[in-house]
Amino acid sequence: MAGSGELARHWQYTELPGVDLLRARYIRKTFVRHTHENFVIAAIADGVEVFHHGGGDVSAGAGALALVNPDTPHTGRAGVPEGWRYGAVYPSPEVVAAIAAETTSIRGTPGFIRPVLDDPYTVGLVHQILRAADEGNALAADTLLRVAVTRLLRLNGGPMPQRVVPTAGGLVAARARAVLEERMAEPPTLERLAGDLGTSPFALLRAFRSVYGMPPHAWLTDARVRQARRLLDAGTAPAEAAVAVGFTDQPHLNRHFARIVGVPPGAYQRERKNVQDAERRLLVPSDTWQNRSLQKTYVPKREEDWTPMPGASRTPPSYGTPSGSGSP
Repeated sequence: MAGSGELARHWQYTELPGVDLLRARYIRKTFVRHTHENFVIAAIADGVEVFHHGGGDVSAGAGALALVNPDTPHTGRAGVPEGWRYGAVYPSPEVVAAIAAETTSIRGTPGFIRPVLDDPYTVGLVHQILRAADEGNALAADTLLRVAVTRLLRLNGGPMPQRVVPTAGGLVAARARAVLEERMAEPPTLERLAGDLGTSPFALLRAFRSVYGMPPHAWLTDARVRQARRLLDAGTAPAEAAVAVGFTDQPHLNRHFARIVGVPPGAYQRERKNVQDAERRLLVPSDTWQNRSLQKTYVPKREEDWTPMPGASRTPPSYGTPSGSGSP
């Protein structure tokens, strides 16, 4: 929220299709258990992030990357009192698969093996991708993204295990998910859902949690926010999107959206609308990137790339949106 020292920007760059971008500084922020349709490649610049992943908590500090595969439940919170500052890219599975097919020998669907990787070199790459996108330098942004993803897959990549649903309980969970997707705005109670599927509420709860990593109500909130993002991307007003996906009103959407995406829905949508305007406002000297060697490009050197945590004398202009769930 405004005045908290927490700032975030979640945006897209048209020359990097299939990739979301984020810069954020969080102190008291807590991300609830959620998933992403895309990969998460988060480069920690300062502080420590702790997140629940794969049955336990892991932490990523400065110089490390937090790596999450698509549709993998995880959380997020500060691991130290001063919070954490990071930049992140969210490439789609299609983008990562195309890079892997060209540059690695991974068979099957590529993914990350470990959720945390200490690699300051790639941390620098991620921040340079964000800077290139800010400056409207499509060639640099695209090049650096491919180099970063290739490096991460070579250091920490492999085929993602296929989700197998061999049991009757797993099949019931999949049917329950289909019902919740179809009735997102008006879902049944757990008891009614279980009865319709011929099982008991607690049996359904155990099966659903086992297959999808969270109980049905948490999965539904995550799915609603995903659908709200699609509606916002298509130009639907936040208040209308809230009702369409089953939230009671816009403040209800604001609260859950900010706890999953990291910014309020209004700020999220404004970035989508302003992509073209922002690119026209940015004037990039023609020799900004051409006169640097790749080695220097990879590792951020400029002060605004590595601004200290709250208490420093200046704040990077790209961290311009309060991260709370206030007015959109």
